[in-house]
Amino acid sequence: MELLVDGKHSLVVETSSGEVLAFDGRGVGDLYRLYMSVRRELMGARVADKVIGAGAAALMIEGGVSVYHAGVISRKALELFDRYGIVGTYDVLAEQIINRAGTGRCPLEKIVAHLGETVSMLPLIHKFVSENSTSKIQD
Repeated sequence: MELLVDGKHSLVVETSSGEVLAFDGRGVGDLYRLYMSVRRELMGARVADKVIGAGAAALMIEGGVSVYHAGVISRKALELFDRYGIVGTYDVLAEQIINRAGTGRCPLEKIVAHLGETVSMLPLIHKFVSENSTSKIQD
């Protein structure tokens, strides 16, 4: 996961076959597209993400990720990983993920905050992504 740590990428996925996929987008966009198009790449994968909020955690859990690392993780995301038995590490634990403007809570994390089951978060994540351009997707 050095590719994430050295700051070259925002999301790094090491598939169960050992292939390394690296992404440079912001927010959950890359992870969402991966989940929707080639979910099998997530099954058993090790994933490192700069910021993991509840929405990203739900996509990883439902995608079958086996191990995660987060630069920053929200308390809600950590609770989800713990509930579903997904092991991982993080550098910073935050009460919540803050939006890019620094004016409040990440909109996606806010949308799914009241839900406890990741499968119930998926329709809300899909709706959020559908209603926002890739440049606005944040978690």
